[in-house]
Amino acid sequence: MTRTPRLVAAAAREVWRADRAGTILAAVYQLLGAVAALGVVAAGKFVFDALLSTDHAGLTVSLLLLALATAVSGSVGPLQTQQNRILGERVSQRVWDRLLDTTARADLVTYESTGFATALERVRQHALEHPFAVTAALFGMTGSLVGVGAMSVVLVAVEPLLLPLLLAAGVPAILLSRWASRTEFAFAHRLTALFRRRHYLRELLTLRPYAAEVRAFDAFEPLRSRHDELNAGVNTALRQQVRRRQVIAGLTTAGVAAALTLALLAIVTLVRDGRLGLADAGAAAIAVRLLSGQLGVLFGSIGGLLESAPFLADLARFVASGPAQVAAGDKHPLSSGVSLRDVRFSYPGQERAAVDGVSLEIGAGEVVALVGENGSGKTTLAKVVAGLYDPADGSRHWDGVAVPAADVRASVTVIFQDFVRYQMTLRENITISAPAGDAVRASSSAGLDRTVRELPDGLDTMLGRDLDEGVDLSGGQWQRVALARALYRDTPLIVLDEPAAALDPRAEHELFTNVRATLGGRAALLISHRFSSTRMADRIYVMDAGRVVECGTHDELMAAAGQYAELYQLQSAAYH
Repeated sequence: MTRTPRLVAAAAREVWRADRAGTILAAVYQLLGAVAALGVVAAGKFVFDALLSTDHAGLTVSLLLLALATAVSGSVGPLQTQQNRILGERVSQRVWDRLLDTTARADLVTYESTGFATALERVRQHALEHPFAVTAALFGMTGSLVGVGAMSVVLVAVEPLLLPLLLAAGVPAILLSRWASRTEFAFAHRLTALFRRRHYLRELLTLRPYAAEVRAFDAFEPLRSRHDELNAGVNTALRQQVRRRQVIAGLTTAGVAAALTLALLAIVTLVRDGRLGLADAGAAAIAVRLLSGQLGVLFGSIGGLLESAPFLADLARFVASGPAQVAAGDKHPLSSGVSLRDVRFSYPGQERAAVDGVSLEIGAGEVVALVGENGSGKTTLAKVVAGLYDPADGSRHWDGVAVPAADVRASVTVIFQDFVRYQMTLRENITISAPAGDAVRASSSAGLDRTVRELPDGLDTMLGRDLDEGVDLSGGQWQRVALARALYRDTPLIVLDEPAAALDPRAEHELFTNVRATLGGRAALLISHRFSSTRMADRIYVMDAGRVVECGTHDELMAAAGQYAELYQLQSAAYH
């Protein structure tokens, strides 16, 4: 509770920074609505006075004033709603910018952790909308406070007893709002993991990349059943939460209605006892009704502030959890090579090291291969080489010097086995790292000349069909697009994780026959299960259970008759 004012102030600052002019305009609308409500009360009293005094001219003027005040009061709401649409979008964009800044600073180990993913999803689902919700509540509270103040002055002038009767409903309303905020945050926190699983199943059931396999395995109905089970869990939890909120809303409404009833009964009693004239009674009745509405807005705004506070705290914790901004790395040339010495790396929460005491050399211009069975640590080691993971022990040197991980990342390009197929143009797919460059040379070096000629708009052809009716390439063509992306970045070391996985035999032969020409003098770390692709490497490292168990050229390893020779013979036997 003590943090709520600070969180509310922080949210208000976010809205102000997102759109200052829009914030001022929204505040003006709120104040205008409050003033118009006061005008309705004043004009109503004038009408009653004119009716009782049979002043027909005064009655006409009073009715015109009442009509004007009512029209202004009624028109402010729609204007405020439309202004809030603009302001809400600007606030959303600003908060998303903060969220994106935080995720961009997270290292890969953090980003891949379950805890970070769950926190990110919870913030995305619930916290992003609350900064503007808080500000809308602040605007509502500001306008209602002005209205409450004005109506309170009217009631005190007419009969001071009426004011405390209405204000008495405020204490339980605020306490109930606090209860509501705690239950709402607990509900969101409890269901985040369930929402993530349901979202994943919906992607499996609806997105194009999964459509073929889901149908080939007749998996739609089993996945749909799991989705329905999650829906049932959501419905059960949601019904329980809705019942709690309905009880809270009912109690709040009952308190406000009771206060309003007592105030109106008090007016009737005062009129009957002769302590209040009819004109004053009419004005008081209007003021009581409008004050009751303003108090409802006020209590609702306070409730909104209290309800949003836990979500804002969650957002603040997530943003604060991100590491400090790290400067972009500097690209280094590679003169002698990259070396790892006794490198060890473990994933969080895992007892066994994924990379355990590995030493490795990649000379400038060399092609070095990593082979081994699944789970041997090849891809993890490649990420250490590329600066995506920092070793827990051991050293990583670039030309004999320990350089920051950011510099390593700037100097190494990685093509992952599950590389991204961007739903963008071919040119944008290639130049994703620096859009202003020339994609022609990289596409040609990657063997895409024929593909570019056959596409309807060449390099500017939209690829993929998820966002636009673009052209879908074959797996081999996409593989070459990924290679062009790596060549375009023009770093002295490229990591190729299963680069031939989607290539047919002819395309694979063409790629590896001319791999050194394709690389253009760059060094390469090649990860592959296809031993026909690795035999041309200058040096081959064989990994098993996170360790390097053999190292040498193809001929040396075959002569050693160790694990490499065994795996090679098993694979080559399939072709005899």
